[in-house]
Order: sequence, then C-alpha cells, then structure tokens
Amino acid sequence: MRDIVMVAGMGKSGVSAAELILNIGGRVLLYDSNETLDPETVLSKFDEENVKNIHVKLGRLTEDDIRDIRVCVMSPGISLETDFIKLLLAHRIQLWSEIQLAYFVAKGRLMAITGTNGKTTTTALLGAIMQRKYENCFVAGNIGIPYTQIALHTNDKSVTVLEVSSFQLETIIDFKPNVSAILNITPDHLNRHHTFENYSAIKKEICMNQTAQDYCILNYDDEQLREFGDSGECKAKVVFFSIKNKLKEGVYVEDNKVYYSSPSKTIEVLSLDNVQLLGKHNHENICAAVAMAFVEGVEIEDIREACYEFKAVEHRVEFVKEKYGVRYYNDSKATNPDAAIQGLNAMPGPTILIAGGYDKQSEYDEWAKLFKGKLKYLVLIGSTRDKIAECAKKYGFNNIMYAETLQEAVRVCDSYADRGDYVLLSPACASWGMFDNYEQRGDIFKSCVQAL
Repeated sequence: MRDIVMVAGMGKSGVSAAELILNIGGRVLLYDSNETLDPETVLSKFDEENVKNIHVKLGRLTEDDIRDIRVCVMSPGISLETDFIKLLLAHRIQLWSEIQLAYFVAKGRLMAITGTNGKTTTTALLGAIMQRKYENCFVAGNIGIPYTQIALHTNDKSVTVLEVSSFQLETIIDFKPNVSAILNITPDHLNRHHTFENYSAIKKEICMNQTAQDYCILNYDDEQLREFGDSGECKAKVVFFSIKNKLKEGVYVEDNKVYYSSPSKTIEVLSLDNVQLLGKHNHENICAAVAMAFVEGVEIEDIREACYEFKAVEHRVEFVKEKYGVRYYNDSKATNPDAAIQGLNAMPGPTILIAGGYDKQSEYDEWAKLFKGKLKYLVLIGSTRDKIAECAKKYGFNNIMYAETLQEAVRVCDSYADRGDYVLLSPACASWGMFDNYEQRGDIFKSCVQAL
C-alpha cells in the first residue's frame, strides 16, 4: 500500500489507522471537517519520522485534494451521509472501515462479535477463554483498542477476538472472520441508520464473506436471527445458542446449566451457579462465548474455568459500592432501551434508577412498562428526560425526579434509598451532550458513589 490513502477523522480510530498505513510504507491524507483543529497538535500524535508522509487537510474537501486518492479509511463516527462522503463516492473512491484496513494487514485466526447488546462482555469473556488455547491472543475493536493498533503484532499462530459495531460494518469489503457471532438485534442507532431494517441488514454483514469452512454463532431466542440462520442466507456453518430452548444442536441452558449438544452427544459445560456475571442477559453472553470457543477447539475444562473466573466488564452492571445496605451498580454502557431492560432485570430488589441522556430517536415503551412494581424512583437527566418521563407516566409510573447533573442524581438517590434497595445507573441513552462517552459517564458515577 504505497499510494496515498485518505483517513477521515482525527480521533483515536483515525490516528491508529493512519499509523498503520504509515508503518506499512504508505502515505496519508489525514482529513477532518473541523477546521478549528490545530494541524501541529494533530501531527504531534505521530512519530517524527512518519510526519513527512502525512498531509493534514481541515475544513472543506475539494476535488484537488482527492485527485490521487483511491481509498478512504473511515472513522466509525462519520456518517455515510456526510457531504464530503458524497464527493468521494462521486469520484469512485472506495470507502474502508478501520476494521477492513486492519484485516488487510492482520494474520492469524479472527473471531468477531456484533449485536445490539452484550458485545463487550462477550468479547472480553471469549478473549479470556481463548488465552488458554493461544499464546498470542489479542482482544480489540469497539472494546477499546482499535484493530489497526494490534494488526501488525498478529501472526499465523495468533487469534484476534474482535468487537464490531454497525458503524464499522457499513464499509467492509472482504473482511471475513473464521468465527462470527450476532448476539441479538434490537432497534438502536436509528438516528444514523434510519430504519430497523437497515440496521439489521448491516449487522448481518459480519458474515457476508464467510464460507462453509467458517462458523456463525446466532441467538436462537432472537426470532429474526433464528430465521436468518435457518434461511440459508448465511453461508457459514450456523451454530445456535439459547437460554430458553433445549437445542438438538448448539449451546443451551437447562436447569441453570450450560450444555453443548451435537447429533452424537450432549456435554455439560458449566453451572451458571458458579459464574460471577449477574443477570440472564449475561447467561446469553456466556452461551455465545462457549459456542464460539467450542467450534474453535478449546477444551471444555478451559472454557469452564475461564467462565468461572471471569468478572463483569467495567460499566456493564458493574458493582460499585454498598453503603448502609444500599448497593450501587454502574450500567453506563446501557446506551439503548434494550440494554437498560437487561440491566434493570438484573436487579434483584427495589431499585432507584438514574436514566436519560442524548436522544438517538429510541422508543422507551418496553422499558417503561417494567417501572411500575420494580422501581421506587426514577431520576432523570439529559435531553431525553421529558420524553422518558412522559413514557413512564403513560404506563402508570409517577415517582419521577429530575436532576441537572449526574452528581445531583447520585445525591438524590442517596437521600431516598433505604436498606435493601439498589441504585442503578442505566441510562438507555447515549452519553453525548453531557459526557465525552459512556466510560466518562460511568467513571463520574463511580466517583460520586465512592464519595458518599
């Protein structure tokens, strides 16, 4: 790759993609539409020897800028409807996601996970399992480390476990995991994908290049994924998992135990009584990870031990503190209503819920139906608070309070919680507007709780 490659976006993903291109001998046009950025600050992120091969362009992109460009690597946060993208497409410039670029370079086995909810936990758990089989195991993607950052460290004997978002799947070309998984598909990111049908189709693209030599792990309890697996549209070998149905083939839960079943035998893998993950949604995550590890040839004993030792991922139903008999949980990664439903259902007692944030055009009805009889109080923050409050009242829940900041919300919860209650931050919304990301929101929540 010795041509000039355009990289759109100067955040963590864009910088990592540019560094990979430079490290394999390419040159980079680094572009961002934000003309207020300082080029010197941008260039300071790169090794001095690579700077001579970078040209920084800010603001409006012109035809002259892209005259020698054939490929543009997209940062995930950039919508395909952005004006400069139309210019690129008009000049037949191929759009690559960051994971497509990394795949172009990386070696070894690849296991990729997508879905609306549970991706991070499943990716981290599968990574912990695969470390018992592979000496070189990399865990990357949406979980926090860009795939481009580790691509050159992979080799023919390594395995990469990758968390993949719909934003990244929009612009793949020949990206092909050896083992893929779609955990579930529920409405999310409709402000970007517009319709659930579009969003769903993009999620399924994780397996579009797979063949009969590969595996695709699907949630049998998700009707759409069950139909997808049975339709023959997926060319990989389909393996289902379920926490509700006993399967003749696949991974399932019965009597709180996880089994792997094939036409010739059924094997007990583990007891859910011995895992440290809270909630039925995490039982789904465990089943998905077990199925992926099993088809990759990991020994049952290694799968079992890794699952028993694994603890909750930060910001996903993460226990923070107990004070005077009140237990506080951080579920900041619940950025959509379906994830928030899972977080709420994981609470075993009366709950005070902190929710609200940036509006992704989500609908809150199914979540709000759970409030009455489950919640003591609902404390709302962010731009969606009126919308959520109205929805909650529609289903008969009226114990609603507003807070201007997350710090204020935590103080309100501390005042109203009684011994035996649970306080849960599970926003059902993105963090933007009040926070840089869900991690910052979760960290601030934990700091506030620790200060009580």
